[in-house]
Amino acid sequence: MRTHSKYIQFIGFVLFVTLSQPAFAKLNVLACEPEWAALVTEIGGEHVKVFSATTAMQDPHQIQARPSLIAKARRADMIACSGAGLEAGWLPVLLRKSANPKIQTGKPGHFLATDHVKLLGKVIDDPANLHAAGNPHVHFDPQRMSSIAEALKNILSKIDAENADDYQANLQNFSDSWNAAMQGWETSATKLKKRSVIVHHDSWVYLIQWLGIKQVAALEPKHGIPPSTSHLAKLLEIVEQQPVDMIIRSGYEDERPSEWLSRKSGIPVVTIPFSVENYSTPGELKRWMDGVISKLLPGVSK
Repeated sequence: MRTHSKYIQFIGFVLFVTLSQPAFAKLNVLACEPEWAALVTEIGGEHVKVFSATTAMQDPHQIQARPSLIAKARRADMIACSGAGLEAGWLPVLLRKSANPKIQTGKPGHFLATDHVKLLGKVIDDPANLHAAGNPHVHFDPQRMSSIAEALKNILSKIDAENADDYQANLQNFSDSWNAAMQGWETSATKLKKRSVIVHHDSWVYLIQWLGIKQVAALEPKHGIPPSTSHLAKLLEIVEQQPVDMIIRSGYEDERPSEWLSRKSGIPVVTIPFSVENYSTPGELKRWMDGVISKLLPGVSK
């Protein structure tokens, strides 16, 4: 009877240990922006748990290293950010206060998207410029996103070699779908070629280059500087002398300057979602870019 009782206790202990342990440990990934959270979801699949520090309706230049983010960073196995100075005002603080060795600069868990593609708009003679290191908004170019996805797969495979085959398979699935969609976007957007736009912030250089659009001017006289009345007056003079098809702004930017110029000139304002709204479901990046293209097309004059 005593032997039987000990056997029952042993079986109970084994069951308790087995049931209390997760089937597998997921990588905790802290993304600085939702586009990178979405890409990690695509490539990481079931092996990652992802949180984005920002939303599509927040200016990623202007985030605070709040305690909740520091706590997320302490538990992270990896961070995925834009780089090129976009998060310069808060990411260094986040890294320092987290004291997490896995995600520090130079470690495998420190992933910056802009490290893996050629950047546009570097400003050599003005280090104080917001985009001096190059324009960081590379997620608006599907071709660069393909390169970044490949680099992300390599990093995930290095951190979590046991699941490298799954990351490769997820990358292949993403690339097949993404490349097919890219062909459709480029076909739909052929009428955008050589159209002229004014932008609010210089966020759209990759989208503009990819689609063959011409940027005439920006509402901001310098990156991150709100437009003055005199600057807006100069822009009005410009649009009176040459055709401009639309004014582009993101959802988080002040609508008043673009609406003023639109009222004075008759040029339509196109508000483009700056990133994905939901990063937890595969396919969101493709759906987001579908929305970007569809927003641009109605603003084009026949």
